[in-house]
This record gives sequence, structure tokens and C-alpha cells, in this order.
Amino acid sequence: MTAARIPARLIAGITLKVLLLITMSGLAQQDVLPGSVGFDTIRTDIPHGKVDTITYFSKTVGTERRAVLYTPPGYTRKKKYPVLYLLHGIGGDETEWLKGGNPQVILDNLYAEGKIVPMIVVMPNGRAMKDDRATGNIMAADKVQAFATFEKDLLSDLIPFIEKNYTVLKDRENRAIAGLSMGGGQSLNFGLGNLDQFAWIAAFSAAPNTKPPQELVTDPEAVKQRVKLLFISCGASDGLIGFSKRTHDYLAQHNVPHIYCIEPGVHDFKVWKDGLYMFSQLVFKPVDTAAFSSYPVVGAPAATNVRNAGYPQVFADSRVMFRVKAPDAKKVQVDLVKKYDLVKDNDGIWAVTTDSVSEGFHYYSLIIDGVPVADPASETFYGMGRMASGIEIPFTGGRYYAINNVPHGDIRIKRYHSRTTNSWRQCYVYTPPGYDTLNAAGLPVLYLLHGGGEDERGWSSQGKAGNILDNLIAEKKAEPMLVVMMDGNMGNGSLAGFGEQSLRSFEEELMKVLIPFIESNFRVAKSPAKRALAGLSMGGLQTLYAGIRNSEQFSSLGVFSSGWWANQPALSDPQYAFMKSNATDINDNIKHFWIAMGGPEDIAYKNCKIMMTRFDESGVKYEYSEYPGGHTWPVWRNNLFNFAQVLFK
Repeated sequence: MTAARIPARLIAGITLKVLLLITMSGLAQQDVLPGSVGFDTIRTDIPHGKVDTITYFSKTVGTERRAVLYTPPGYTRKKKYPVLYLLHGIGGDETEWLKGGNPQVILDNLYAEGKIVPMIVVMPNGRAMKDDRATGNIMAADKVQAFATFEKDLLSDLIPFIEKNYTVLKDRENRAIAGLSMGGGQSLNFGLGNLDQFAWIAAFSAAPNTKPPQELVTDPEAVKQRVKLLFISCGASDGLIGFSKRTHDYLAQHNVPHIYCIEPGVHDFKVWKDGLYMFSQLVFKPVDTAAFSSYPVVGAPAATNVRNAGYPQVFADSRVMFRVKAPDAKKVQVDLVKKYDLVKDNDGIWAVTTDSVSEGFHYYSLIIDGVPVADPASETFYGMGRMASGIEIPFTGGRYYAINNVPHGDIRIKRYHSRTTNSWRQCYVYTPPGYDTLNAAGLPVLYLLHGGGEDERGWSSQGKAGNILDNLIAEKKAEPMLVVMMDGNMGNGSLAGFGEQSLRSFEEELMKVLIPFIESNFRVAKSPAKRALAGLSMGGLQTLYAGIRNSEQFSSLGVFSSGWWANQPALSDPQYAFMKSNATDINDNIKHFWIAMGGPEDIAYKNCKIMMTRFDESGVKYEYSEYPGGHTWPVWRNNLFNFAQVLFK
């Protein structure tokens, strides 16, 4: 990332300085930033290191093998040096770094500036097989396997050869491993898999050979104790960024200190040279882990983008950058929490960066010349009464709804004929892992309702209900259960017509059509003790109506971001009167009457507070919970996460 490639204003925005003030052997660690102009250009006015090709016998492969070795300016056998093993990608060999990255130039320049510790750099061939040239089908199974075999060659043959023939420090604290692409995956696999051998580990644009994070870091505490620096970098537009991100997410989840640096770029040496430039300034020195979060994460494509779409991008501070090509448009805005005006450049590309956006899923729209439209770069979701774009804002605490390495259930789509609406309707049904082979007499069922402007797809797509239940069941925090997500829209589905008649239609649909259909088509328990009902917003009102009036049919009710409207007494007063008259039965029947809100910023907050006051006056018992975030899916995901844990126990 250089000033020649990036506008100065962007450089200013992303180059957050890392202040490491510790001194080692008189060498003060400098602010470590991505490379600026000239960092990889040969200078004739400074001392230069030496590059040699060496050969060693590999018992692992059964042949002589080659590696490239860099010794620093002023190298002498009277001194012992730390060693960095620097690995290439799947299409390269021991010369790839020399041909594309000029590591000797980068390191020479850094030595001249007093920014790095003198070290030996070994660039081996990471394809451990007799014919280790990058010819023919480089993706052939035997050649791919040779990259895994290199672990043994490295540890058993190459490192002992280097330590026998060069004056190097032989302890793990003075041994580092780093690599690009396939070599980045090897660095993570070998480094984290051999904590007794390496204390410094870096991966630049790690490739798909990178082990899943649960296999990479089987013991987070050991990594915290033994690894001095774990450095992960990638280009924001690199198609392989997901492998770096999943490792970063897992490390963050387990509070493992590491540097995660995302910069503008793709899968090429512009990014990899920056990685080497930064990492080489940090190795073999005291490290300040408190500074790790200061490294730039300039933006990565949102997880909700369509395939290969580079924008929108989400920054580390949860700001979002949008870029839209619309050369003939007169005005372009994006409506994400609030409206932002985009600015057009000479190529007809409109761009803007938003304020920080709260965690989780949010709907958004592009507004082009006054017309709200879905962003063609984003997946679309049925919400706000139409198909709209959606964006996922990641955060460390979001693992509970992520796709984790656990057994997964299914989301099944079932069609049924409704005599209430005299039409064919459909519901989504989550079945837990192993449902088809479970030998139980019958599983419990949670009927889960969406909000206004959404439909039966909402909880599965926007709400991540399946992932939430998969993870809870795997951790034994929730009972295996079915979750039935029905279409709660009666008539035209608009809130304007939502009154007593619509509520009655919904009650009939739920009690007389859907529940009998589910109990006839799935192996589920048919007792009220094994049946629960919950919903968000409009679905919360439906839960209040149908659940309370049929309290003998449910063991638990969940009301998320909802409450009877205080300004519509004609609707709400009869509900309160019914509850007051039946408070004893409601309290006896409902084991968990769980009410959750998004805090004062939730648009339903005041109605809910008034409603709970009326419950108190009526003697109706309930449990109350708040999660900050307003009237949004991040809140409702958390509501389901907590509510599911109290059900059927």
C-alpha cells in the first residue's frame, strides 16, 4: 500500500500509528505502517546484504533440495542471528519472493534506517517432492500434498541444516515463519502446530490450505503464552480474504492477541510486500500487544455481498464504504440507519463512507434520483414490505449466530393449504441435527413469528435462527427442538389493517391450521409443555393475542420489541381486561412469559413499558430483558439466543 497507489486522503484515514516505545539493545521500535513510496526500491548509497542459493539433503524427500538464503549487511560468523523462514505460494518456488517481492531490497532499506534486527532469511521450496518445480498442473493432488509434507522437511531437514552451517540462534524465540498465499497457510499450520519451534508467525493472504481455526488453535491459552507475535494480513479485494477473516474472528473470540491488517489490494505482491515490510520490523523485538488493534483494517467486502462484489466494504470501526456506478444519475443516496449523499467522480462512480453502524444485520436501500432500489452488489431480503438490500456488520460477540464447526440442522420449506385464507401458504421449519434418525417420542416445538413487512423467511435469513439453534444445541444450552417460522401476514399483510379481525384470523391460522399440520407431518410432542410461541414486533402482538387467549396450549411465550399500542385503547383495553380476568390461569399455564426490548432506542419501548405496568396491575407474571440496539435484527437474534435457553427445561 503506497502513496502512488492510494489517494493521500485515504492513506491519512487508514494509517493509524502503532506506538511501540520499548527499546531492545539500543534499537527503538519505530511506528510500523504500510510501506510508503520507495520502500522497495534499490538504494545505491547503503550497504547491501547477500543472496545465495543453497542446497541441503532432505531425508523427508530423499533428494538434494534448494533454498535461497539472505544474509544481512555486515553478516559475520562471529555473531549469531535469528532466522525468518519465508514461504512462497502455490505457483512459485524458492525464487518467487526474489522475482516478485524483492525482499532483499526491502530489508536492506530497513537496515539502513535502523528499523529491523539483523536476521537471516531463508526462502525454501515449500513443495516437498522430488520434482519440486512449479510446472504442469500445480493443483495436482500430489503437488498439493507436497506442501503439507514440507512441514516434516522444514523441521527435520532444513532447520537442522541452517543451524549446523550458519551462526544462528537456535531457540524458538529467535525463529520466525511467514509466507504468502499457500505459504501463508503453511506458516499458520506449521507455526501454530509447532509452538515449541516458532514464536513469530505471519500469514499474508493465507490460502485455502489454512486449517480451520479450531484445528489451528486447539489450545488458545498456549498460543497466548508462547507466541510472541501472530500477524495476519490480506488485501480487501482478495477473493481469499475469508480464510484470513475466519482465523481472525476465532482468535478474537478467544482473546488471542494478534495483528489483523487489511489494506486496499488483491491477491498480489503489492499486499505481500507490505506484509513483509511491517512484519520484519516487529520480529525479534519486545512486542506491545496493546497496540495490535491500532493496525489498519481499511475495509473488507461485507459478508452479505453477492459473489465477487467488492463493495460495500465494512471497516474495523464498523463504518461502511459504498461505491455505485451510475454515470447518468443526478443524485444518489444510501439509506442505512440514516441517509447519506454519495459523491460522483469523473468515471461516474458514486461513493460515500457512513458513520459507524451498530452490530449485526441491517436493511438498506440505494436511492437513485429519488427512487429506493436494492443494491445490485448485495443480497436481497424481504423486509420493509419489499425486497431490500441487507448488510452484516460483524462484531466479536457474534459467534453465537455464526456458522461454526458443529452439527447442523436443516431448514425445510413446507407448503400447506389454509382454510383460513383459502390459499396455499408455506412455512419454514428448522429441524435439529440428526432429526431424521432421532429415536425420541417427540420433539418440542417453538413457533416463531416475524415482524411487519417481513414474512416466513425473516427468521431464517435475517435472524440466523438455524445457526443460533445449531450452536446452542451443540453446547447443550438448548434442548433439541423444531422451530416453525410461519407467514404471519393475514390479508394484505399491512399494519394499517392490523386490528382485532386480523388477530383473530392469525389465531385461527395458528391454532386450527398450522399446529395440526406440523403435528401431523413431523415427529413432535403434542403436549402444551412441549410447545412455545414467540415473535418480534408485529409477531409479538400476535403472540400476546393468540398465546394469552390459548395459554393452556403453550408453556412459554416470548415477546420481542413489542407491546399493545398505548394510543389504541379500543384494541388494547379488551386484551388487558381478558388478562386481568384470567391472570391465575395465565400464570399457572405459562412457565416463562418472557418480554425483551432493545432499550430506550427501540420504537416499541414506551408501549412495552406501559404494557408491563398494566400487567403488574393485573397480577400477570413475566420476565423482562433488554439488549441495546433498537428495533433491529441484532436485538432479536440476541432475544432468540437467550429465550431458547430457557425453553422446555
